[in-house]
Amino acid sequence: MKKIKITVMRKARYDDLIEKYENPIEHACDLQEGQEFICEGWQKPEGFCDSAWESVSPFVMTLAHGGENFYDGWMKNPKSAMIFCNDGFRPVSFYIEVLE
Repeated sequence: MKKIKITVMRKARYDDLIEKYENPIEHACDLQEGQEFICEGWQKPEGFCDSAWESVSPFVMTLAHGGENFYDGWMKNPKSAMIFCNDGFRPVSFYIEVLE
């Protein structure tokens, strides 16, 4: 199984949506832009957000098992994907790539 690197590329925050729709929460996201995680196969790396893992894990699993070229040429690097977590108030963009 291939090793996969996940890099936190960008974090966004939509304060207008948070104010209008979200109940106050004490703790949201600890991830930092530029932070990297290495996946040994399909296992969630230590310290990686559980909610974000639900969004990225299918792509990690596919790449770890040798899959590539998602959506017929979507990415310049066919052994990669750019995926957002599923938090509509604080989306985080992840670049997922195979380590050769």
